Amino acid sequence: MKNTRFPSCISAVAASTASKTKSSKRGFTLVELLVVIAIIGVMVGLLLPAVQAAREASRAMSCKNNLHQIALATENFQLANKCYPPARYQPRPGDPDSNDCGGSETTWLVRIMPYMEALSVEQQWDYGLAYGDHPEDVRTKSLPAYACPSRRSGGDMVGLGNLVTGSTNWVTLPCGCKYPIFNAGGSVTGAVGDYGANHGDLSPGSSGLPTDFYYGGNGTGIIISSRPNCINGKPVNWRDRISSKQVFDGLSNTFLVGEMHVPIGKLKQSPEDAFIFNGDNLYNFARIGGPTVPIAKDPRALGNDLVQWGSWHVGYCQFAFADGSIRAVSSSIDTDTLGRLCNRNDGLEISAID
Repeated sequence: MKNTRFPSCISAVAASTASKTKSSKRGFTLVELLVVIAIIGVMVGLLLPAVQAAREASRAMSCKNNLHQIALATENFQLANKCYPPARYQPRPGDPDSNDCGGSETTWLVRIMPYMEALSVEQQWDYGLAYGDHPEDVRTKSLPAYACPSRRSGGDMVGLGNLVTGSTNWVTLPCGCKYPIFNAGGSVTGAVGDYGANHGDLSPGSSGLPTDFYYGGNGTGIIISSRPNCINGKPVNWRDRISSKQVFDGLSNTFLVGEMHVPIGKLKQSPEDAFIFNGDNLYNFARIGGPTVPIAKDPRALGNDLVQWGSWHVGYCQFAFADGSIRAVSSSIDTDTLGRLCNRNDGLEISAID
């Protein structure tokens, strides 16, 4: 007699297997999908700071390389000319006619261009001609190495600002400096940038006297304003010449070039982010440091921003020293030490830099 129960059992097992197979192909539930998205979000949140830190480290390294190029070009200029480039032409009040001319020509950043493989750019400038009398395409042409990538790209270096008239207003900055601000003329375009010359400290004074730090020959730094030698009322070369032999405090103890403080929100706006090739005001192309003039700790800080060092790197500012080394200096450095690093010949011992 045949057992008819086995086929029915087989059929039941097959049906159960098919049901399990069908149920195993179902998709994610909404809850499962949300959990996965949340996990991915947490992972991205954890990775983002690391990615940002890596990008900033790369930008800081590029900034360091820019400073190295500028320092090397400046040293090559010094070797070829037996002195560092003048920061600009700037006569002193009361100078004789032989030195009383100029004051609005171009700056040291143009003079070093031949040593940065940019001779063709430098040759478009006339050192005896006022900055504003050069064509716009000359004023706005710059070098990518003059831009810190943490602050701006090398292709975004043109700002809008004012040329100056002959009259002067005096302002008192928080540092106690009585500083000359020339009356503005018409607005023009020009190249802006991030690296300035070490003009020294405040020890010559800043009270409206001919001995003030911003006049020719008075700076205690290395790349300083110089009195011009004039022929027929036009500057032809410079009088105050600083060589490496005059850096008595030691090349490894003295700033050559550093990052200029430009507040966030003021990019490409004069006077905070002024024309680096325009010699009419010292804050365009140079900085000072020391007591009452610290390195800017906050990239948004206003006040002494026209004359102080500062960067958009967190906690430090980068400098090229006169020996060619590039070092990051803490934004919280003691201001006495900072002043000694800015002064080429104060004879004072340098304490810890970092």
